[in-house]
Amino acid sequence: MSLIEWRDDFSVGVASVDLEHRELIDLINDLHTRIGDNASADDVVSMLGEIFAQISAHFALEEKYIRETRYPLLDAHKADHENLLDDLRDIMENVDVDGSYNQQVLSENLQRWFTEHFRTHDAKLHRLGH
Repeated sequence: MSLIEWRDDFSVGVASVDLEHRELIDLINDLHTRIGDNASADDVVSMLGEIFAQISAHFALEEKYIRETRYPLLDAHKADHENLLDDLRDIMENVDVDGSYNQQVLSENLQRWFTEHFRTHDAKLHRLGH
């Protein structure tokens, strides 16, 4: 079962950004499925590393678009991106050091962050872009 289902209200109306949002959701859903199968701590760190790399690249693309359009809420949007990256770094470090993780907490945090970010920051970006 998917952790996050794509919804039209997640769309920001920029094809390249929306495509990457869909790809990130797929990656997170894959992580959710794989860690539900009792993945090793090494596998979780590896999967989170891949998510971290893709999210970082996506945020760079999104922030470039935001700067180019002179979006007035860039600082708040970027701060929310940084908070997620900090959280992911902390999770990866904890799993790497402790060798364990709480699958439910990890999944709930990822699901909450993405759906809230899409609903708030990205929704504002979409409304200003149209």
